[in-house]
Amino acid sequence: MTIDANAFYRLVASRRDVRGEYLPDPVPADVLARLLGAAHRAPSVGYSQPWNFILVNNAEKRRAVFREFEASRRREAEQFDGERRTRYDRLKLEGIMTAPVNLLVTCDRSRFGPAVLGRTQQPDTDIYSTVCAIQNLWLAARCEGLGLGWVSILRPASLKALFDLPEPVEPIAYLCLGYVSHFYPTPELEQRGWNRRLPLAELVFQDDWGEQTTDVALVQAIDDLSQKAAE
Repeated sequence: MTIDANAFYRLVASRRDVRGEYLPDPVPADVLARLLGAAHRAPSVGYSQPWNFILVNNAEKRRAVFREFEASRRREAEQFDGERRTRYDRLKLEGIMTAPVNLLVTCDRSRFGPAVLGRTQQPDTDIYSTVCAIQNLWLAARCEGLGLGWVSILRPASLKALFDLPEPVEPIAYLCLGYVSHFYPTPELEQRGWNRRLPLAELVFQDDWGEQTTDVALVQAIDDLSQKAAE
């Protein structure tokens, strides 16, 4: 199978964290199935496939998650002051009650027993694997014209209790998904002045931490890529 590399890179560049632009249109079952299928094809440590996907259709359950979000947001807001706090208070940070689909992605840390190939020395690779599944789902959603937002301002312990998760199962991501009115041309937090994209050249080291690469061709290629992205 031939892969269109340019299409893939455009897809990656256009992925957004969507918060407040959801339309009420339902997501067809076949589309949702394709997204979940893409997530399920993610790489996983020892082929353990530690993920599960909980569709949150119950309105009262969503309201409970939203109440937890509001409490968590108030706690997070206290970490900022001055202009930063003003900017924070203006941000729309979730779509729990407006997105047609709410989805909790979990990681079963007991799947296939205590000794999983590739995980014995790095025990958190099951969590990393689950995040890979989320990224697959995110890119697939963008490919289907759907917006997805990760609501991270939620306490894991509260999600665990709300969804009655067994002891070895951890909540990894609460996601909002649906068709949207528009996608921002650049990430919303960049648009709203919260942060900027760091230059790639500053993040690439060679051999040791903090040592800039001496590969002249790579440095030039990164510079060319950055200029193209800025156009």
